[in-house]
Amino acid sequence: MTDPSSETHPEIPSEMRLKVVLPTKILIETAAIKVIAEAENGMFCLLPHHIDFVTTLIPSLLSFVPPQGQEQFLAIDQGILIKHGDEVTVATQNAVEGGDLGMLKKTVEEEFHLIDEREKTARSVLEKLEVNTIRHFIELGEYP
Repeated sequence: MTDPSSETHPEIPSEMRLKVVLPTKILIETAAIKVIAEAENGMFCLLPHHIDFVTTLIPSLLSFVPPQGQEQFLAIDQGILIKHGDEVTVATQNAVEGGDLGMLKKTVEEEFHLIDEREKTARSVLEKLEVNTIRHFIELGEYP
């Protein structure tokens, strides 16, 4: 019979490496002892010994606790979270860092309002392009 205390167990990591990736840059790359995020089916918490998995994230707050212990917050757009070993990677289109929740709310409102305005402008330009394309087809007699 084997003595369980003599068996070697792999060491459970005491922290994870959190990386938040945007299309143009790495926003955060840091150690974390806890990560809290929200998927379509609700909020969840990751600790260093959590099983590996992949999930889609909804626009929400993502929080993490670095080894120093002060919880930090990010507002994120929808994205993907991958937990593999001690690595947690979040890929998202947009994210905003913020220490205090009040300041983060204000920053998010400003940033996302700016993004919304840019999207409205892009949609308007696209609509004009579509209308002009249809007009040219009509002028050429190739559109019923």
